[in-house]
Amino acid sequence: MRSSPSSPASRWASRAGAIAPIDRRLKLAACIAPQLEWRGENRDAVVVRCMAPAWKIFVPVAAVPRPRAAPPAPMPATTLVRPAVPVKAEPVIKRGDAVTVEAGAEGFSISRQGIAMNDAPPGGRIGIKVDDRQPPVQAIAIEPGRARLPGFAEGS
Repeated sequence: MRSSPSSPASRWASRAGAIAPIDRRLKLAACIAPQLEWRGENRDAVVVRCMAPAWKIFVPVAAVPRPRAAPPAPMPATTLVRPAVPVKAEPVIKRGDAVTVEAGAEGFSISRQGIAMNDAPPGGRIGIKVDDRQPPVQAIAIEPGRARLPGFAEGS
């Protein structure tokens, strides 16, 4: 990378890199595809990793400092900020309602009848009792009388 003598990159170029040479006593097997990544947010070391044969070392570095993000601009004194008032959606399923719980993926679907244990808006979590001997299953309310198990796409 070419840079002018007064640029920040050129000022740091002579100081960036490994702080000290790697200890020559380390006997690391040759690596065909080494992986490099920064260690942590400070970027004070590079992790050099080899998957086959498996080894990794940490190399302390004097990295080029990253510019800090500009602080947010102050708001004008005339701006009034009010906290957002959450809008509570009306429940589509109410406690005691009969509910069909669905799950499925491409090529299969299952459903089971149950009783809602609590109220839930669309997209809200709901407990549904499907067996008197088992605890309620957790589902996601879709519409009145219909819910799906988490992790299964709607309309599968």
